[in-house]
Amino acid sequence: MSENRIIYATKTRHSKKIAEAIGKALDIIPYNIASRPVIKETDFLFIVGGIYGGSSLPELLEFVQNVEGNKVRKAVLITSCTAKKQGQDSVRSILEGKGIPVIDEILCQGSFLFMKMGHPNKTDITEAVNFAVSITQGAVK
Repeated sequence: MSENRIIYATKTRHSKKIAEAIGKALDIIPYNIASRPVIKETDFLFIVGGIYGGSSLPELLEFVQNVEGNKVRKAVLITSCTAKKQGQDSVRSILEGKGIPVIDEILCQGSFLFMKMGHPNKTDITEAVNFAVSITQGAVK
């Protein structure tokens, strides 16, 4: 039986905060990629990560590169970024190259140093949680 999984990569702990909130709502344990979780048969793989200096963390890209394409039915990206303009295009490209469709992505307000301080806040996190719940309830195919 397949299930949903959440992985995250973080430097600032924003992605961890978002992943844990989604995990609580969906009753799924989120895993930091630093713990090298094994991805088993998965319906939806939620990948929570930030944009740092214009791109995803190299360790997230490496982790995604090692995900077996036949184990993941669909991927969903939750991206924390200060500009709220740039998604995880490199992660998307790797997944799609493995035949894993990325069905949607939400950009969640993040912060860096003095820019957008206090984000992601409760509203940002609630938006990400509602997005993830809607995916699992079939609102997005």
